[in-house]
Formats: sequence, structure tokens, C-alpha cells
Amino acid sequence: RILFSTVVSEGDVVPNNTHFDTTRANVEFQGAEARDLVIAEGRDPGLIHPFKGNMDVEALVATIEEVGVERIPLVMVTVTNNSGGGQPVSMANLRAVREVCDQYGIPFFLDACRFAENSWFIKIREEGYADKTPREIAHEMFSLVDGCTMSAKKDGMSNIGGFLAMNDPELALSCRNLLILTEGFPTYGGLAGYDLEAIAQGLNEALEESYLAYRIRSTEYLAEKVSKAGLPIVLPAGGHAVYLDAAALLPHIPPSHYPAQALAAELYLDGGVRGVEIGSVMFGKPQPDGSEIPAAMELVRLAVPRRTYTQSHIDYVGEVMIDVAERASDLRGFRITEQAPWLRHFTARFEPI
Repeated sequence: RILFSTVVSEGDVVPNNTHFDTTRANVEFQGAEARDLVIAEGRDPGLIHPFKGNMDVEALVATIEEVGVERIPLVMVTVTNNSGGGQPVSMANLRAVREVCDQYGIPFFLDACRFAENSWFIKIREEGYADKTPREIAHEMFSLVDGCTMSAKKDGMSNIGGFLAMNDPELALSCRNLLILTEGFPTYGGLAGYDLEAIAQGLNEALEESYLAYRIRSTEYLAEKVSKAGLPIVLPAGGHAVYLDAAALLPHIPPSHYPAQALAAELYLDGGVRGVEIGSVMFGKPQPDGSEIPAAMELVRLAVPRRTYTQSHIDYVGEVMIDVAERASDLRGFRITEQAPWLRHFTARFEPI
């Protein structure tokens, strides 16, 4: 919020591989457009590609040429791409985006919530990085950008908090002023001391190879279990979550009846498994005539809590997913009965159709 309140104006366009919900809302709250430019492979849930979170660099150039440099306050890339299945971004792609930003003189920021997981994927999937540590890879990633936003609840491994970092001292001063007005002094930003210590420790532990190997493998295990049972999911498995393709599993429910919400509700009712809709409830665009432009994909995210579950827990989650999938044709859609004008998916109420 502080970053976009400071640099974004009405009529601007902010390109990203895919904006997550709160990022998009903060851009749009300023009267700007949040434009998603992920590669085509990133919009096909079942397609195997090592870096489905990559930004379409040609589309980025076309966007800059279309709207003009003066209307693009920054370019952002989200690592990993949460809205697109937790998919990573390659170092080569980050370098290509950096070159475009240098060419046009546009600042380049990371939404760095899962920078450690992205570093691990680069290590195991991108040529030339197998012998580098996640810390070295993360250092290279951050060296390519002018700043970043970070929710420390992800790869900061904290219960709360985050940070905003940048190289521009004048921009930093403006952001600090707004921080003091709305959050707290820059040395703590409204956080308690123990939360600050947890973030500092978490940022270090998140880059440990043993932790990352276990973390990614835990998610892969669940993905393999349900994929072998025939459930349509985003492939390859993301770093922090398994994403069910609700549109493929529930083809009888149109986007206007929110198939991913229907699936998420049934998973909870059937087995107490709490996922989250990442589809047209979260990203649908209401139109003046009452209709909606649906989201690009209808997904249910099942994020795996870090350092919490045993294999037996994960097996149970998989069994619930499979049980619900076997009854997919019986599921019905939902209609919204109450919604907020911004971030409606957090508080919306529904009724079955």
C-alpha cells in the first residue's frame, strides 16, 4: 500500500507476471490498471514447463509502447507466481525484464514473498545454477531489481509482518513518511520486537537447503498422490501449494457460478480441509450490466503449512480431495449474496444455486 500510494497515479498501468489479490487491489485503488503479462504456458494448468511464472517479455515491451513510459511507474514480477499455481520465474527471465526496464528507464520491483522457494527452483531447474546455494541465487535475484515488497508470513517464516526495500533514497524518504503516518516508526513499522526477531531468523532459515528440499518435496508428494488418482491440478507442483483445476473438474459449473468456490466449500464440508478459491470470486471483474469477466483460471489452492504436518496428515488431505473429486458431478455452483467493493473474496457471503 505504501509503495503504490507513493508512486502510482490514476490512469497508470503496472505490469506484472500475475498480480496477487492484495497487490492488484492496491494498484486499482489508486485508479491504475494492474496488467498481467505471464507467459502463455502459465495460463495452461496442465502444461509442463519449468518456469511457468515467467513474464512475457514481448508483451511487456508492447505494453510500454502502447501506454507510454510516463504511465508505467514500475514493473513488478511476483516470485513465485502465487495466482498462477506457485510457479517460479527463471533468472534468465528476470535478466530480460531488467534489460527492458533499463532500456525504457522504468524501475523494476519484485513481489518477493517466496524468494527462497524461487531460488530453489532456479537451483534445480535452470542451467548454470546447480552448484550455487539458494542464498547466492537469492542475492543475484535481488541484485537485478530496484526494490521489493515482502510479506514475511511467507518466506520470512513469521506469523506477521513484512518489509519494503528500495535503492532510491528519495523514494525511500517518501515511503518512510507515509509509514510513520500510518504504521509506525521505520525501526519497527508497528511490529513487536519478537516479531522482528522471528523475521530475521526466518529469512535465514528459509534459505537452508535442507529446509527447501523438504518443503518442495512435501508439496510434490501431495501433487503426485492426487495427480495419479486423475485429479486435474496445476503442473508441475508449485513450491508452497497444490492447485486444483476446478474448471476441469467441474465443467458443468460455469465461471459465473464460481466452480472453484464450490470445490473449496465441499473440501471443507467433506473433510475439514481448508483451501482457498483463486478464480472468479477473487479475480472476476464485475461489469456495469451486472455480468462479470471471469478469471483466467478457476483454481483451488491448498497451501501446505510449513513444518506442521506429518505424511499422515498429507495423506488424509489427498484422500479428501480424491473423495470429493469422485462426487464432482453432484456439486452445485454458488451465487454471491453479499460482497465488499474491494477484495470481496475475504468477506463475501454465498448461497448454493
